[in-house]
Amino acid sequence: MSQTELFRVLAALALLLCAAHGTGRLFARFRQPPVIGEILGGLLLGPTVLGQVLPRAEAWLFPSEGPVAFGPSLVYQLGMLLLMFTAGAEMRTVFSRRDGRSVAVIALAGMAVPFVIGLLAVRAIDTDALLGPAGDVTALTLVLACAIAVTSIPVISRIMLDLGIIRTRFARTVLSVAVIEDVILNVIISVALGMVAGGKESGFGLAHSLGITSANASAAYHSVASVAFFALMALVAMVLRRRTGGRSGAADRPLGTVAVRMVVLLAVSASCVYLGVAPMFGAFVVGLLSGMASRGAESASLGQLRGFAAGFFIPVYFATVGLKLDLVHSFDLWFTAGFILVACLAKALSAYAGARMTDRPKGESLDLAVALNARGGPGIVLATVSFDAGIVNASLFTTLVLTAIVTSQIAGWWLERAVSRGVFVTDDAFAPPARDGSAKVPVNAEGG
Repeated sequence: MSQTELFRVLAALALLLCAAHGTGRLFARFRQPPVIGEILGGLLLGPTVLGQVLPRAEAWLFPSEGPVAFGPSLVYQLGMLLLMFTAGAEMRTVFSRRDGRSVAVIALAGMAVPFVIGLLAVRAIDTDALLGPAGDVTALTLVLACAIAVTSIPVISRIMLDLGIIRTRFARTVLSVAVIEDVILNVIISVALGMVAGGKESGFGLAHSLGITSANASAAYHSVASVAFFALMALVAMVLRRRTGGRSGAADRPLGTVAVRMVVLLAVSASCVYLGVAPMFGAFVVGLLSGMASRGAESASLGQLRGFAAGFFIPVYFATVGLKLDLVHSFDLWFTAGFILVACLAKALSAYAGARMTDRPKGESLDLAVALNARGGPGIVLATVSFDAGIVNASLFTTLVLTAIVTSQIAGWWLERAVSRGVFVTDDAFAPPARDGSAKVPVNAEGG
């Protein structure tokens, strides 16, 4: 790499980071999801804005090919892996036995029904207008169904944290349902990506070594590989958990240092590439099981890793998502509006029905339906990985990203109004003791 190319790489990363943090903090100041501001920062530097005003400068800083494009692309990939790792690690204390039936019913209704609607909707649209270079209709169908059914854990948890309702039964139910949905949907997404990757790089991977070439055999192999990978990682986590015994400080011993966590994350992600499992799923599972193994106590090393990822890699990832958006040439207004409408109705109505089936009040059921409709980070990751894999084209990629943004905005606005009405109260099991010894305190919009 020449000095000129190195300068361009460093300048591009610096601009992406500044734009992401600047717009992200602006959005946070107005109580909006910072992730949307980070995407907007990248949008300003991409073909939508900078490309229209100074096209030569945009092409010089952010080329699509060559060594200058490789640097930001590598940071982008690492950012996605760290995002999925931290999303998994945040799920360590969400489940409660007393909410088990309610969570199971809401998750089943809120995931299965929208997924089936997504599968049926594909038959009613022209897939040729949505297909990416991979040309795989089956993978496209799975991606569209997942896009309608997915729920965002990072964004909705951040919204509830900012509103001061993270310690309520409502928040626990939302996050528990989201965990179940995201684990299952990540397996499905991993299957879709594995099918396409196997076709693109037929000379690499375990599937090639086993001589698996047909479409049906490939789908079966990647389904089994994804489930087997999750089971194996769960077994490893159980063994490690028994060996540490949940002792205080166990997570901060040498096996829990930042360096070792990164080595495990990268090694597992690399093994996923060989097995034909999506690396993002590997990172998600590593984070999930890492958090579970620590029995709810966040270690210092996990906090350090999360802090560095949130300060550099993840903002650059979301800014790059914005950089990829081209609202001038790849934005179909009517299709996007229709898709958002169908996705919102399918997800919200099914989640609402599931909540009512568990005897939740109408008001709480409606709040749950809107919260679970937020697609945020997982929806954006789904869009980017399917676009990078050639499953969807630029137009559908834009639609999926905008769907994630709009649904997250709706959820934030709705929950803020609910908090202002004094709907939520902290849960006895979650709330820390108050100064007078009581455990149940009201929560307001300021998080008090």
